[in-house]
Amino acid sequence: MIFTPEHEALRRTVRGFVEHQINPYVDEWERAGRFPIHEIFRKAGDLGLLGISKPEQFGGMGLDYSYSIVAAEEFGTVRCGGVPMSIGVQTDMCTPALARFGSDALREQFLRPAISGEQVGCIGVSEAGAGSDVAGLKTSARKDGDDYVINGSKMWITNAPCADFICLLANTSDGKPHANKSLIVVPMDSPGITLGSDLDKLGMRSSQTAQVFFDDVRVPQHYRIGHEGAGFMMQMLQFQEERLFGAANMIKGLEHCIDSTIAYCQERRTFGNALIDNQVIHFRLAELASEIECLRALVYQATEQYVTGQDVTRLASMAKLKAGRLGREVSDSCLQYWGGMGFMWDNPVARAYRDMRLVSIGGGADEIMLGIICKLMGTLPGKKP
Repeated sequence: MIFTPEHEALRRTVRGFVEHQINPYVDEWERAGRFPIHEIFRKAGDLGLLGISKPEQFGGMGLDYSYSIVAAEEFGTVRCGGVPMSIGVQTDMCTPALARFGSDALREQFLRPAISGEQVGCIGVSEAGAGSDVAGLKTSARKDGDDYVINGSKMWITNAPCADFICLLANTSDGKPHANKSLIVVPMDSPGITLGSDLDKLGMRSSQTAQVFFDDVRVPQHYRIGHEGAGFMMQMLQFQEERLFGAANMIKGLEHCIDSTIAYCQERRTFGNALIDNQVIHFRLAELASEIECLRALVYQATEQYVTGQDVTRLASMAKLKAGRLGREVSDSCLQYWGGMGFMWDNPVARAYRDMRLVSIGGGADEIMLGIICKLMGTLPGKKP
């Protein structure tokens, strides 16, 4: 992928925002289990960072998705996973379908304030009994006059405790599982919505996550995105951006694990020598750095194809799979070289070890990615390449 001066200018803008508005406060936010999301989002919105590839008509920059990937990669310089994950939910998980298929009125009401940072969004797909199995979700939205009446619950919803709206995937008919779902924008202050307590997560500590319950929640049918029954298809398209964002966002965090480990191993002396002088260590770090470059190349290739309108389900799934597995491998390997210091809670690699583990679970587990790849390769029973 060839980057223009405009790409590099955007990269500098994101990096400056992270250095001045986020990283100085990350340790405090991690301890608190939350960050001032509305304040940070408004600042990001003022810089245009929440609508990079969204339509100019509704306050976005109208740039192609390669610019969004540049931003996603630079948000990987945040020294925790929770804050960039919350940003990614806003930009690449709960708004792509709204921006692409929503009516002008719906985009004016919800997309514009999401781009400006005035409103925080979340995405309602996963349920306690249907995480990666999107077709198996049970939340329903039945018609009643001009409204939908929604019942059910959603689990592991990032940004939910502070969100202004949720992009909800629900069953709107009794038809086949892949054709009976719709995406509906639901204001989070609607009567009948309640939240569980903030979930006590292994990592991503600074992002707030909760279960959301819907008890006869009534919203107008015109809050539906696109055609009724097209929700599953739209969500699969949203997953392409979610998975590309997640993979791109990992790259610089992985590099930071290696760079900080090199610095520590240069200072730490054992048996009279710097720890880095052990060949097994510098060879291993070189190997891992090479793997990170492979991930970057895969993300860039998928992005190039996505920008030209190609279906990147296969490559995005591969990038998501590789990012999750590499996150586990790099953080675990680097933590080992920190020794006892790596086992301390506030160690940067220990934080990455906890945060990066989610990438192999959220947005479709590794096993789901493998299933998608196998299907597209034609290696599943009854499938031909």
